[in-house]
Amino acid sequence: MLSNSRSPDVADRPGAHSNVILAIILVSYVMIVLDISVVLTGLPKIHQQLGFSETNLAWVQSAYTLTFGGFLLLGARAGDILGRRRMFIAGIMVFTLASLAIGASPTATWMLVWRGIQGVGAAILAPSSLSLLQTNFAEGHARTRAVSYYAAAAGASATVGLVLGGVLAEWVSWRAGFYINLPVGIGLIWATRRFIAETPRHTGTFDIPGAVTSTLGMGGLVYGFIRSAHTGWADPLTLATLGTAIVLLVAFVAIEAWVRQPILPLHLFANRVRSGAYGARVLYLGAMVGFFFFTTLYLQEVVGYSPAWTGLAFIPATILHVPSAIAVPRLVKRYSPKLLLFVGMIAGIVGMAWLSRVSAHSGYWVSVALPMLLIGVSQGLTLSPLTSAGVVSVTDRDAGAASGAVNVAHQLGSSVGLSILVAVASIGAGNLTGSALTAHRITTAFDAGTVMLMLALLVVTLTIILPVSRVSAKPATASA
Repeated sequence: MLSNSRSPDVADRPGAHSNVILAIILVSYVMIVLDISVVLTGLPKIHQQLGFSETNLAWVQSAYTLTFGGFLLLGARAGDILGRRRMFIAGIMVFTLASLAIGASPTATWMLVWRGIQGVGAAILAPSSLSLLQTNFAEGHARTRAVSYYAAAAGASATVGLVLGGVLAEWVSWRAGFYINLPVGIGLIWATRRFIAETPRHTGTFDIPGAVTSTLGMGGLVYGFIRSAHTGWADPLTLATLGTAIVLLVAFVAIEAWVRQPILPLHLFANRVRSGAYGARVLYLGAMVGFFFFTTLYLQEVVGYSPAWTGLAFIPATILHVPSAIAVPRLVKRYSPKLLLFVGMIAGIVGMAWLSRVSAHSGYWVSVALPMLLIGVSQGLTLSPLTSAGVVSVTDRDAGAASGAVNVAHQLGSSVGLSILVAVASIGAGNLTGSALTAHRITTAFDAGTVMLMLALLVVTLTIILPVSRVSAKPATASA
């Protein structure tokens, strides 16, 4: 999508064999995304059974997305050095084991610890999946098609996870959503060993200081923002945590500029399109994860839907999402990729702003379902171009690092973005309590999500949509 150039390291694959490889990659990614969303509609049940506080409930998501994002760069580097198929299988094993432990959670602490370990498994698995996609599909139409299905799988599994999680939480148990990963994980390991060849291994070392400072820095940001929702911004520990997090992230950048083999090569950001794609992805995913999280709370705690009906209520977000994402390879032949990206961003802004007007007395079809349709179109048209933009013009040697950067931006938006929305949602609550407080937090969060999407559009416009001939050596191909 971003370039018609072709990497000499990518061989053409027979159609049937390439479809099997694509299926394995897509199922692995579905499993990762499913476990982000399957827990959402079960949050009220988890809240009751394991004793989470209302503000700490966000950690059920953040413990996973935080370690996911924090260790992604190290996971991507491990794939480059040890072999991407080997790390792909290792990631599936860790992820599956952690899923079983989460399903058996006796306490909130146990669940959060294993959600963190599950995030580590996802951090090993995700960059290897995208790297295998890059190395098995030539840049051009074949890769555009594969990336579009990759994005469609993410959207479909996110909504399927919401529906499945709600149905299981109400009629079986929220724990069942994690147990289903066992047969899927075993099947993926067998299929990977059978059909996917190992990639070349590169000599190198692991950037442990970079991994530690990036993980602790992002963790500090998430903890500080979530804590602020409970203690306020004048709390000394909150301010100290955020300050320390910023220092650690600055140290991380300094380490990456100094070490010989960084987990995040800073030269990846020399390309204006890639840099814009990473920044826009952080903002976009922050808003979208906030959409799923706060809409779930609205439907169950304000409107009074059951978990099963809450999951079904998200179907409008998928009806147009999946077809839009699958249609991207055909649409880019007729329209500019930049136009698709712009239309997708605008649809998201309108949908989120519309959703921010909900109240306890709003009707579902007009106030929730219709804006969900727009948000679904937005995700379908936006995520695939942003993914392609994040790996445009990278060499095979940097494929793992670029894949890691895309996934880090994704999880950074999911974890830090959600924590920011949780913090902002408490502003102006005053003496509100009960459902009135919850309704205020939800609409405020949607307002903040709308602002995030507007900022994402600004970043995309300045770095991808507008001409970049003075920055890029290939302005015609570095489009979107």
